[in-house]
Amino acid sequence: MTDWTYDVKIWTIRKREGRRKPYQLRWKVGVRPHSESYQTSGLADSRRAQLITAQRAGEPFDMDSGLPKSLVDKNRDISWYEHARNYIEMKWGDSPGNTRRTLAEAMATVTPAFVKDTNGMPDTRAVRRALYSWAFNKNRWDEETPADVVKTLDWFKRKSLPMSALSDRLVVRAALSALSKKLDGTTAAAGTISRKRAIFYNSLEFAVDAELISDNPLDRIKWTAPEQVVEEVDPECVPNPAQAAQLLAAVRDQSQRGRRLVAFFGCMYYAAARPAEVIGLRVGDCDLPRRGWGLLRLRETRPRSGTAWTDSGEAHEKRGLKHRPRKAVRRVPIPPELVALLRWHLTAYGTATDGRVFQTMRGGLVQDTGYGEVWAEARSRALTPTEFESVLAKRPYDLRHAAVSTWLSSGVEPQLVAERAGHSVAVLFRVYAKFLSDGDEAANAKISVRLGQQS
Repeated sequence: MTDWTYDVKIWTIRKREGRRKPYQLRWKVGVRPHSESYQTSGLADSRRAQLITAQRAGEPFDMDSGLPKSLVDKNRDISWYEHARNYIEMKWGDSPGNTRRTLAEAMATVTPAFVKDTNGMPDTRAVRRALYSWAFNKNRWDEETPADVVKTLDWFKRKSLPMSALSDRLVVRAALSALSKKLDGTTAAAGTISRKRAIFYNSLEFAVDAELISDNPLDRIKWTAPEQVVEEVDPECVPNPAQAAQLLAAVRDQSQRGRRLVAFFGCMYYAAARPAEVIGLRVGDCDLPRRGWGLLRLRETRPRSGTAWTDSGEAHEKRGLKHRPRKAVRRVPIPPELVALLRWHLTAYGTATDGRVFQTMRGGLVQDTGYGEVWAEARSRALTPTEFESVLAKRPYDLRHAAVSTWLSSGVEPQLVAERAGHSVAVLFRVYAKFLSDGDEAANAKISVRLGQQS
């Protein structure tokens, strides 16, 4: 933090013969002496007058630089573009790959709103590519930049507003409007808007800490995100137990790649595991008895961030559980159906060299593109034409939703469901609100019984 003081003493200019810059201005701020030398007396007199004017105007002086606040603020008034890059650099080292992508996305979204004018601005997709893939991807800062990207980034360097411009609420409001839109101009999803606004807010807090702005302008702006549907799982996308069984059978009945993935999808359906958790599952974390229920200890995820965003240059990272401490373990009891699938899988395919249960035919990490293709083929085989055209089990992740909804509809306590699924009770109530009852027919029956008691 800057140390300010009004205790300033400015001396007359002295001339030191034989020096390249003989005219020396000396002054003291608090207990710290400062000096600057000039080639001509006129330059020295001008600087001295500038300091005296600030002193007479009652400005505080910075003890480190020796300058009045007005000059300190001017020197610190970097552009938004430069600040955004500094923010990315500050966050980069401690952020996983997917978070880095989210940071870059947010900065790439708001940066076009902080320009002096749009004259000569490249088209939307060129701007997106230059900002997202290059300006705000620190891994690429030392790489040779394509000529078209250099041209776009040079434009932003020239046109970017100074940080002092963020004192204008209308300027900041324009950035909020930008982060609520997708690239095609349509309204973004509520979760996307919330994430980007949080990052934008944090970048402004960083600016406050760096003393580029006096306070966070978002705290002074009343702004409501575009109205969104409450976040919840659409029951129409969730397969029932019979449909889930048909889908898993359709996976198994495909080629060898399908047979290698039936237990993979089974972990998502029977254990509500996230795909990245299944990819990282190790045989040592599986209790698979010959009879009865087994147990999975989920402790590792292998999220796919893309080679451009990881320190290792590999597509997948090795992380702990989502929203949990690094060494946290989630214990999930699994039914005999999944125990049997996993036992068969391990007998048929063994494990990867590092003990992972699931691997490609070449021993690598299971890829989302690969299992996505298998899932799409399973839907076409297992579902009726009407079901196939619907959102029913459209994504493999819907198997996780099916697991949670099955547990809830079976009468399992929400607290226990949340614990096994690996999220909070609040998320459970918000996202799975439509599955927290016994269903309409059961509810109607209970009401009818109650009404009948009054007649």
